[in-house]
Amino acid sequence: MARRTLPLAALTAAAALTLTACGGSGEPDDIKGGGGPASAGASDKGKEKEGRPSLKLPGDVQLAFESSPPSDSGHAAALADAENYIRALAHGIVAQDPEDEAHQFYSEGAARQYAKEQIQQWVDGEWTATGKDRYYLAETADVGKSKGVLVTMCRNQAEYFGKNVKTGKVERTEESIKSYQKFSLLMRPAQGADEHWVVQQIEVQGEVKECKG
Repeated sequence: MARRTLPLAALTAAAALTLTACGGSGEPDDIKGGGGPASAGASDKGKEKEGRPSLKLPGDVQLAFESSPPSDSGHAAALADAENYIRALAHGIVAQDPEDEAHQFYSEGAARQYAKEQIQQWVDGEWTATGKDRYYLAETADVGKSKGVLVTMCRNQAEYFGKNVKTGKVERTEESIKSYQKFSLLMRPAQGADEHWVVQQIEVQGEVKECKG
């Protein structure tokens, strides 16, 4: 689990993160075998703390976060809640609820809008998620002199599929370079809560070769 400090130029780039959907189409980032936007620490048990919304997922949805937490407590908290945001996306998809409180708890601004739009596209397409979604090679970096932390991680969604909510039919796809993505999440501490971090911006890059190795 690597930790870095971003220079000023990188800070500008991080602050300018846009909502980039993978694949270049109007479809959600992870539909029809592309996987769904979610993950869950070493397992998908939820790891909710008291006062936080439930992140419980059905038994056929497994989100695996495979990176160890960094030694810095702030970076560890930022990574944990970046993972929780991704879990919350999956929770909203399974619940078929674009207004699900889980993703709203872990996000604000552009990242909240991204989550809402992603979930809405799954709902509109009559899809839910099934299978295993893997996240790994996580890194954290201080963003200049601010309290922000940039979290990046790779994703392999080769075993994560879309399932029709009416018929139960699973749309399976073969593993390919399209299975590999890279998530970049700009985090900041939530007001009045040292251990609660929220995602401000998210960028998702598709077909990332470095995540395949």
